[in-house]
Amino acid sequence: MQYFIADTHFFHADLLGQNDFAPRLFPSVEAMDTAMINAWNACVGDRDIVYHLGDIAMNPEHFPQPPEVLGILKQLNGRIVFIKGNHDYESLFKFLHRNDPGVNGQPKFTFHDVGTIIKDDHTQFIMTHYPLMMGIVKQTLNLHGHIHHNSVNLAENINVGVDAPERDLLMPHLPFGTPLSAAEVHEIYRLKAQALAQNR
Repeated sequence: MQYFIADTHFFHADLLGQNDFAPRLFPSVEAMDTAMINAWNACVGDRDIVYHLGDIAMNPEHFPQPPEVLGILKQLNGRIVFIKGNHDYESLFKFLHRNDPGVNGQPKFTFHDVGTIIKDDHTQFIMTHYPLMMGIVKQTLNLHGHIHHNSVNLAENINVGVDAPERDLLMPHLPFGTPLSAAEVHEIYRLKAQALAQNR
């Protein structure tokens, strides 16, 4: 299966607690990171692919070093396709490429600087870190991150970040840090379009 996530911000202590931008209701970074690892591994298996749409790790006081980031990523099931976020950097991607642990005889990590496109159920998923303003489109969704607990006012823009408000549309709510399945992305699109139409 394929899954989608963004803005994990492993190690980011400044996000802990209640805030409007990226609420993380955990007592510590260790608790937050462990919760995200457990939520990821509860649904992702080693044969699955997770598209991570940027901002893997961050901490302004002590910027996570590549070996620390690799230590977290090695705990996550599946293969991971990374799209570079504004808090990711080329030297990290090079380090991960050189130290790729592999999964089932394949590389665990794949990298894209700007974005990538896949097709699911006759719908294009254009995946980027930053939201794209695509205009009127058919059977095309922009999966993105970057804006944390904010949402683009268009149904076709789906924020897949761990703290995205779109996640609140799904019932029951997913545990914090759970990657979204393709079916959940389609369901979010349906529910978001419905909610936006009612508010017009």
